Amino acid sequence: MSSATNGATAGFLVWRLSMKWRVAVDRAVAPLGLTHAQYVVMASLYDMSRSGLRPSQRGLADRTGMEPLYVSKLARALEASGLLDRTRDPDDPRAMQLSLTEQGFDVTRRAITVVQRLLDQLLAPLGGRTGPRTREFTRELAILLDAPLDPHTENDEEQS
Repeated sequence: MSSATNGATAGFLVWRLSMKWRVAVDRAVAPLGLTHAQYVVMASLYDMSRSGLRPSQRGLADRTGMEPLYVSKLARALEASGLLDRTRDPDDPRAMQLSLTEQGFDVTRRAITVVQRLLDQLLAPLGGRTGPRTREFTRELAILLDAPLDPHTENDEEQS
């Protein structure tokens, strides 16, 4: 453990790890003309499309945890770059459905390969992507992601 993390809180460590990952992915996908956020949109859309889904911007926002307005902004930029198509949802004229273009599929496949190599580096100290420590770490992260967070709710200590 580095001196910068000695005695650090779980919240601080989550922040530092998320920043380390974001910066590393930004640098890794930059040669492909992407940012980390654009990669998340495209890789999520790629995964959803492989399952036969053609999500709305709202559905993709729900999947990624990003704000719908931010997904909309990213989708417009990716559309302008020729990487995805936005079309009106025939069942809801207010909604936009997203799909990758052929160029988008190609760029996304290459980006996924780059990011998977980066993930291998990150998870090597835990035994790699398929190691038991990584599986446990993944389960713990999923538990934390499922925990409700409401900044307007006081905890029991503050109410005393």
